[in-house]
Amino acid sequence: MNLSDSQTGGRAPRRVSAMEAVLTHLRGAIERGEYAIGDKLPSEAELCRTLEVSRPVLREALRALQTMGLTVAKTGKGTFVIANTVEDPTFGDYAASDLLEVRRHVEIPVAGYAALRRTPENLDHLAHLLERMERETDTTAWVAMDTLFHLAVAEAAQNPVFRRVIEEIRDALARQSAFLNELGGRREQSNREHRAIVEALIDGCEPDAVEAMSHHLDRVETTLTDIVRAPRADSPLEGGPEA
Repeated sequence: MNLSDSQTGGRAPRRVSAMEAVLTHLRGAIERGEYAIGDKLPSEAELCRTLEVSRPVLREALRALQTMGLTVAKTGKGTFVIANTVEDPTFGDYAASDLLEVRRHVEIPVAGYAALRRTPENLDHLAHLLERMERETDTTAWVAMDTLFHLAVAEAAQNPVFRRVIEEIRDALARQSAFLNELGGRREQSNREHRAIVEALIDGCEPDAVEAMSHHLDRVETTLTDIVRAPRADSPLEGGPEA
């Protein structure tokens, strides 16, 4: 079974990565009961042979299964199924729902304060970050800049407590960003949303900044919700995997 040529369905065909194809296959097998709660997944070597993918691709998929709360890895023993439905993905120390709730209560008003208090240096920094993000094609590098972007908005609010809060959840934000980019194709959309935030800060318009950040977090929530929904492994469409 070669999953490097798999597709996912939707309203329009979307090329997917080999990792996403492997994840969709394994998640579907777990949700269909082919691997029951308590079962150990086949070894990495066996899965690589069966699915005809590289070990790095497989390991990324296995990490995503853990993020979704479907499996747990036990050192020296293997990967075991602990749930058969995705409820609330976990990013580092925080559940996705908890993380989003806090982000709404912190980052939306922070964007408003930043529009009123930002300095020319803040705007230069944000504009530079945005330009780099829009040019970046490497997901890992983009994710790192994504967290820096949100820290920079907090800094522009001129309240060190806000920045400290974002620092506390920085690792979770990075994990969430990587997850959404790998499985939700969020990068280009995020760039557009970030640009709207920066433009509102440049204009010094508090309502626009609040609206732009709110829209950004709405889209994050929508993408997470789409990922949590049942996989569409049995709806192949034309097209191949992303490189």
